[in-house]
Amino acid sequence: MANMHNERWLLPEGIDEFLPPKAAQVESLRRRLLDLYQSWGYQLVMPPMLEYVDSLLTGTGADLDLKTFKLTDQVSGRSLGVRADMTPQVARIDAHKMQTDLPSRLCYIGTVLHTRPAVFGGTRNPLQVGAELFGHDGVASDVEILQLMLTTLRTAGIAELHIDLGHVGIYRGLIRQAGIDNADEMVLFDALQRKALPEIRALIERLVINAEMAEMFLALPSLSGDSTTIATAQTVLAGASTEVQTALADLDSIARLITAREPDVNVHIDLSELRAYQYQTGIVFAAFVPGSGAEIARGGRYNDIGRAFGRARAATGFSTDLGAMLEFGKVTETPAVSRVLAPWSEDAALLQLVAQLRNEGRVVIWQLPGQAGDQQTMHCDAVIRQDNAGWQVVKTG
Repeated sequence: MANMHNERWLLPEGIDEFLPPKAAQVESLRRRLLDLYQSWGYQLVMPPMLEYVDSLLTGTGADLDLKTFKLTDQVSGRSLGVRADMTPQVARIDAHKMQTDLPSRLCYIGTVLHTRPAVFGGTRNPLQVGAELFGHDGVASDVEILQLMLTTLRTAGIAELHIDLGHVGIYRGLIRQAGIDNADEMVLFDALQRKALPEIRALIERLVINAEMAEMFLALPSLSGDSTTIATAQTVLAGASTEVQTALADLDSIARLITAREPDVNVHIDLSELRAYQYQTGIVFAAFVPGSGAEIARGGRYNDIGRAFGRARAATGFSTDLGAMLEFGKVTETPAVSRVLAPWSEDAALLQLVAQLRNEGRVVIWQLPGQAGDQQTMHCDAVIRQDNAGWQVVKTG
């Protein structure tokens, strides 16, 4: 019992909190990002932490279901979920609350909660940051979102980046062309993610796909590299359906446009990289920092999710974790602000001076009656003292 009492201050494993000065750095970056998104025309939304589970998990697949904490609502008796991803919430807001046929640009920053960390030793309560563009289905909106993601990471001081680009329409189109059912589709998908060539070959042989289709599936794991990969894919997949050719053309356009706009970013093409396959419908991308195997941001197109909310809208977006950005970024030091120690008093002139100093942006701290510490231990570079001329700010040290 004594040990339990002594450990009451402990947080659950993987649950983090921000203390000074990091909390101030987090807040500073949050403000800069909101200003950035506003300058691009993105409006801030603040979804609730809790929603009905069927709303939170709409169109997202089993992976998000496993990440979501669930509980029973004592009012309605229905199952609630603590959000593990804010994207479905923002899609619900656009589909049901915005009521516009124009392109809609929304952004968000808020804590999400995961049942398990995404990586070993990682956080289970990341501070998710993201932007979503609804109402436009095309290369231009994908490029806008991709460039905004890169600008977000640079705002956090992450200068060196590389991105992986893929397109789920290529694999999905080949699956439809080959007539593979849903169960075998997911088994083959899993093998492709692991680039397990013997398993892929065995699956293809079992599915009795014709030779031309088999070669196209077997080529997917090797279609990875720089921008020339797309030209190679167009040759290797020449016998693929129009759906596949269109996806390849879109991928080529996006790669060319983002390279022209962001020439310092290393763009890597991978046609077997199908992250969030059940959720995404088109381009998929992720950003990485050299030397780290974990993605720092991710996104893509997900056109189908709004349908479940009563209004299908084209959608593309990205998200990242503000805490992770600070870890990998170069933190900009906050300019030092003068800190002034004021004696506790009810004198009207002193109260007026303290209010004036705070309005000017200076930090004023009351020296409380009987407290320990002086201006030096409280890191103040000035004190307020009274002389014949009244209350004066006096520099110390």
